Amino acid sequence: MTASPEDLFARLDALGIAHQTHQHAPVFTVDESTGLKAALPGGHTKNLFLKDKDGAYVLISAEAHTQVRLNQLHRQIGTKRLSFGSPEALLELLGVTPGSVTAFALMNDTGGKVRFLVDAALLACDPVNFHPLANTATTAVSRADFETFVLATGHAFETVDFAALA
Repeated sequence: MTASPEDLFARLDALGIAHQTHQHAPVFTVDESTGLKAALPGGHTKNLFLKDKDGAYVLISAEAHTQVRLNQLHRQIGTKRLSFGSPEALLELLGVTPGSVTAFALMNDTGGKVRFLVDAALLACDPVNFHPLANTATTAVSRADFETFVLATGHAFETVDFAALA
């Protein structure tokens, strides 16, 4: 069953993770959220749901302005060439739709089918901001609590320096 934003907030509370959520109009891209980011402190993200040629899925959470070179990334992370995953697979595996991709959706991947990668540049920020399973809000958590959340979902917390790959 797919978690709702309220389920996410309950999970954060159960893990003892302090969080603050700001409601806003829907945003679908990094560019659309520029004004919003100026009003909210911390690191803002872009999240990419990818699939390799062998069917392996990868979720990347990067600092909003980081360049992620998909044509080179597969060599660095040991996968086949990467492309964007389908909206159907996104919904099935992470329980969200395009425009709402977020690391918080890892809580929906109970089968552990999605590999998670986080940008080293994002980890230099505190707090970090993500959509809470819907693109009509932004939720901030501390960098340390973000790692706690990811690990609690059963996923590894793999850090990649995307700037070094550029």
